Order: sequence, then C-alpha cells, then structure tokens
Amino acid sequence: MSVFRTTLKPTPFPHPMSHDDQCLLLGSCFAEHLGKKLERYKFKVCRNPFGIIYHPMAIAKSLDYLSGLQDFNSDQLVEHQGLWHSFDHHSRFSHPERQFAERNIQLSLDEGRKSLASATWLILTLGTANIFVHQAKEEIVANCHKFPSTTFRRERLSVAAIVDRLQNTITTLHQRWPQLQILLSVSPVRHLRDGLIDNQRSKATLLLATEQLSEAFDFVHYFPAYELLMDDLRDYRFYATDLAHPSAPAVDYVWDFFQASFFSEATLQLQQKIEKIVQASEHLPFHPQQSVHQQFLRQQLEKIAVLEAAYPALDFSREREIFERQRID
Repeated sequence: MSVFRTTLKPTPFPHPMSHDDQCLLLGSCFAEHLGKKLERYKFKVCRNPFGIIYHPMAIAKSLDYLSGLQDFNSDQLVEHQGLWHSFDHHSRFSHPERQFAERNIQLSLDEGRKSLASATWLILTLGTANIFVHQAKEEIVANCHKFPSTTFRRERLSVAAIVDRLQNTITTLHQRWPQLQILLSVSPVRHLRDGLIDNQRSKATLLLATEQLSEAFDFVHYFPAYELLMDDLRDYRFYATDLAHPSAPAVDYVWDFFQASFFSEATLQLQQKIEKIVQASEHLPFHPQQSVHQQFLRQQLEKIAVLEAAYPALDFSREREIFERQRID
C-alpha cells in the first residue's frame, strides 16, 4: 500500500503535566488555542496577560514585566485615533479613556505576576522574527496599533539576537523559580502579509533559535507545533478560510499530540471524565423542566462533587452554575 503522508510520533516528556500545575502561556494566537484547550480541561492557566504578542523580544520584555524587573506606568500610554495604547500590549487593552486602559493593563499584569510566581510550566509560542522599531524612541514594539508606517522601521531579528535575549531571560527566571519548566514552540500561523518567502525565512530563524535554547538548558523543551502543520498534516484543508490560521480539526490534532506528549495515563483518564461534564454543560435542552432532564442535572452535579473531592485543584464553578440555573426543585 502506498503511503501519502509523513507523521510525527509523540514522545512522552520526562516531566508530565498534571492538574496541580500552574501554566503561564505567552505568545502568538497559537498560545491562545493551546491555552483555551487547557482551560477547558480545568488546568490552572494564565493566558497571554499582555494579549497576543508575536516576536521574541516582545515576549522577553513581557517576562521582564512579570518577573518585576520592569514596572508599567501611565506615561507609557500613547493616544492615536481616539484610543490610548501601549506599545507593549495587544490592542485589546486599548481604550478611549486613559485610566481604563491603565487599569486593565495593571490588573492583567498583577494576574500574570501571580501566575508566574507559582508556575511550574511556562509555554512560549514564537510567531515571527520580524519586528518593528519605533524610530523616534529607538524601541522595539509589540504592536503598532495602526500608527502611520513612517513611525516605525521593519527589521528581522538574527538567530543570535533571539538566543542572547531569551537566554538571559530564561537564566533569570530559573534562578528565581528553579521549579519552572519552559516549553518553546514556533507558531504554525502563517504571516502572509510578510510574503511567502519572508514568512518562511522568519520561521526558519525562530526554529534555529529554539533549537539552540532547548539545547542550552535541560529544563527548556521544544514542542513541534509548526512541524505538525507544515509536515504532518501538510494540506490546506487543515487551515481556516484565511489560509493562515489552523482550522479547528488541526488545533484538535495538535492538542491530541500535546496530550500524548505531556499527560500521564492517569491525567488522560481524568480528562475523559472532565470532558463528559463540560460537554453536558454545553447541552441545550428543549424542555429543561422535564423530570428526565432534572435527573440528568442532579447526576452531573453529583459527578462534579465526586471529582472536586478527589481532585481539589479542579474548578467546576462554571458548569455547576449552568446546571444549578436549570434546576426547578
């Protein structure tokens, strides 16, 4: 039989992830995908406290903020087109009122710092090696916020620059939090606005940098998200309609690979129980007042009680509220 596909085989990592772990995720929108999956299955997650950020320098600067090496103040906010922005944050933090933008940034920063202080896993997803430098300030920005293009100049980071910056950051983090395991990946999201050739060169730069970093530290690991899309699936049907972002089946495929790599058999069995409860909470009954559905609700609440008693780290407050809201007895 002819073989029309090459596949990657997951290898169990020496440090399995459990529901007792605290996970902090930073990086591109692929970090969002992975973070949402972890949240769905009741892992303790802090996802992109600076919003989606794409390049290694922005990620490293975010970690400087989170580790307390740098503080944020309102003087860093800039106004453009009726909104106040931070060049170190995604536009989801932008706001027409300066004090609201500052407050939201500070609240998210506080949450991220709390997460990092107790984190056992730090997951960093690098999206691009291309950066924009604010020409007047000579500072690299995380987001241009639709300022005029003349405000910035575009550059590509070298492998050496990425390794040097992240190596210093990783060393500082490990000295302060020696329990931290760090997982690096390169986002499979294609930056088509850069052009196909430039996108590939950018990704190649990131791949070489992550290789050097994972070889330099025994607590730094590499997860092949990029290779799973580019080489394993390798088909446009696994992309969304924009042909840049992975489709839902592709995200599920990478998630399955992630589980096989990082979860023990006990964790995988727990995942199945959690998924049944989460799916049950998403069920929309036509006649919730019927006795059969009321019995269903009682059964789900009993299952939640059993799991929370056995695994205190799990939080089913959302699902419990959904079930309780439908009860009539």
